[in-house]
Amino acid sequence: MIDIASALFNVCGKELRRPGRSALGVARVRQIAMYVTHVVMGLSMSDVGRGFGRDRTTVLHACHLIEDMRDDAEFDAIVAMAERVARAALRHGGRA
Repeated sequence: MIDIASALFNVCGKELRRPGRSALGVARVRQIAMYVTHVVMGLSMSDVGRGFGRDRTTVLHACHLIEDMRDDAEFDAIVAMAERVARAALRHGGRA
């Protein structure tokens, strides 16, 4: 999912994995990627956190934040697109 988010949002994958705080744009892409990983792939928040170098409480925060932000139609369309791409990658045997 890190590679998918990196390609979709033109953000370096290393930035998404980098420990510590990031610029808002990078952090938001990471939050979307963590949310999609949890929702589409069905991974636990602990597993998602390990994959992104974060703890499960950070993933929980990201999921709540993204869910709340989906009330905005434009933002919802962006997240829905990321979900579709992740589902397509999983169907075609791609590793996320």
